Amino acid sequence: MPLNHTANEEPHFALGRQMTVEYYECDSGIITDAPLMEKIFVNAAKATGATVISSDFHRFDPQGVSGVVVISESHFAVHAWPEYGYAAVDLFTCGECIDFDTAVEEIKKGMKSGNCIVSSLVCRGILNGSGVERIRPIVEDNDSHAFQLSWQTRFNETRARAFSNSIDLYGCRFESGDEMRSAAEKYCAELAGVIGKPCLDSCAVADNSDGVDFIQRYAGAILMGNVKNDGSIACIDLRTDGFFNPHAAAELAMRCFNSQYYRMQPNVRQ
Repeated sequence: MPLNHTANEEPHFALGRQMTVEYYECDSGIITDAPLMEKIFVNAAKATGATVISSDFHRFDPQGVSGVVVISESHFAVHAWPEYGYAAVDLFTCGECIDFDTAVEEIKKGMKSGNCIVSSLVCRGILNGSGVERIRPIVEDNDSHAFQLSWQTRFNETRARAFSNSIDLYGCRFESGDEMRSAAEKYCAELAGVIGKPCLDSCAVADNSDGVDFIQRYAGAILMGNVKNDGSIACIDLRTDGFFNPHAAAELAMRCFNSQYYRMQPNVRQ
């Protein structure tokens, strides 16, 4: 026997459905490649049964990709941070035929993500007999926690004393060991301007069986690094008193070591 509806109850349906997905441990070489990302997302859209209208993907300098695939049912969009191996994905559909589960798995496989989670799933444009309902705004009160959007804000608000950054550079291109040593010396010298601290001495560079090691001391900071013999990867660890821009330090390293992309792990130090 069907249930009876109350007199003031109205049927509801949504104009669209939106899912946001967080992708972790992605292959940084993939998510810094705009044409490859476009192919992954177009293929994922087609696998769900969507009709692809157009797509536009852009690689930022020196790295990072944003893109959107416009489908007749709405869109698939992504913003990727290769330095963290992370991609934020937005799936929106105004049709019931789109298979979100397939989209999530196809994108995960394409970006070689080690882990992903669905962070939200909401209905958009709720309709009743009177039109589109107005939803209540989400307001953060004084007791709620808002995440900072910059490392400097976090550093300042936590009253930290020091800051560090571990940088891994991939696909470095060198013709010889001399080029490796020159790159290390160039980075050590130019980094002084980025961190705002003068060098205390010259960059110490030494060969070992695995590659080239280098170390530089600054007033209130220290840098240590290693470049593999084949030039495929360079690892850098930097710690300073006070704050420095971690992206600026990583992007300078990318230029000096002629690398294809980088990953990094900044830390606020108390």
